[in-house]
Amino acid sequence: MSGCPYFERRHLLFQNQPLEQKEEQDASQSGVNKASKGGIIYGDYLKLDKIVTAQVLQSELKGNKIHDEHLFIVTHQAYELWFKQILFELDSVRQIFINGHVRDERNMLKVNTRIHRIVIIFRLLVEQFAILETMTALDFFDFREYLSPASGFQSLQFRLLENKIGVPDNLRVPYNRQHYRDIFKGRDGELLLAAEQEPTLLKLVEEWLERTPGLETDGFNFWESLESNIFNGLDKEEQNIEQMSDCEAKEEMMAELLKQKEVFTSLFDIKRHEHLLSKGERRLSYKALQGALMIYFYREEPRFQVPFQLLTSLMDIDMLMTKWRYNHVCMVHRMIGSKAGTGGSSGYHYLRSTVSDRYKVFVDLFNLATFLVPRHWVPKLNPNVHTFLYTAECCDSSYCSSEDSD
Repeated sequence: MSGCPYFERRHLLFQNQPLEQKEEQDASQSGVNKASKGGIIYGDYLKLDKIVTAQVLQSELKGNKIHDEHLFIVTHQAYELWFKQILFELDSVRQIFINGHVRDERNMLKVNTRIHRIVIIFRLLVEQFAILETMTALDFFDFREYLSPASGFQSLQFRLLENKIGVPDNLRVPYNRQHYRDIFKGRDGELLLAAEQEPTLLKLVEEWLERTPGLETDGFNFWESLESNIFNGLDKEEQNIEQMSDCEAKEEMMAELLKQKEVFTSLFDIKRHEHLLSKGERRLSYKALQGALMIYFYREEPRFQVPFQLLTSLMDIDMLMTKWRYNHVCMVHRMIGSKAGTGGSSGYHYLRSTVSDRYKVFVDLFNLATFLVPRHWVPKLNPNVHTFLYTAECCDSSYCSSEDSD
């Protein structure tokens, strides 16, 4: 090589490099390989020996190795790992609520950060279907026979996730005319039953919303003031419409106004709310709904900005879980048509029935937009009285923002 002109020129170029560039290159190699001195290394820390050897192709065991089965397994294992992370974040958030640490609002940053992390993970899970869709229906057909009776419905972690967020048991679609828990046996069934009996995220958020400052009847009394302002505003609109000359537009405007009155009459009728609650059409208590609407209207106030962000993230979770279900339905339809599922369900038809509002947990938050009114109808806050400062509700040591709130 010493006789190669090209090599010699490169060597000379390297020798003629500026001193600073040489120092930069030397600095890039100044590290020390700590792994050579013992201690835990990357593969051991992540237990990669277990993870990367966990892809056992059933087609290969049967002597007919199908290439795409490997992708199918890896993708579903990745889903389960992310479900585990979501459960980890969700349990930590629920514990903050259960322990009462949200009374110190400094801990709401932890809650918002972890809920937002769940949102980001779900966005990834929705997009992950694109990887599975690189496999054609024929590719899947080649190894599908080896999967039975395994089924995605048997994902314990996804069912735990539904329970802990707050999917109502009475609104679940039966699985082959059975209760969903009947599919799970032994310890799995016990874990699901225990999860049903724990406080759900929905219930904990409901209790938190009921404490929204400003709902007190002896204070700002947001609800009574809002009711008065809305109906006064509707009455003025009705008077304005009545003064218009008779025309088709006048009739339409009056009909729309009457619909609005019905909507708001229902909103301020607690008995109507309880009826809708019993039917599953509303999920939050009457007072919690008031708190959510107050946060919605005063979201720009410093006191309500973080709570509003939380409500937005909760709707994001519902929206993304619905998208996840829908993507799953579309993929199953594409892969197996109207055939029965490997676990014995009706397949596409069963999955399609789960893409509905009955599986939305925070449906009341979506419906808040129904009650939007002009800004000048919203009761005005007196800055001298209604400061709602972003401070702890309780200042004793039991509500400190420290390690005991995790």
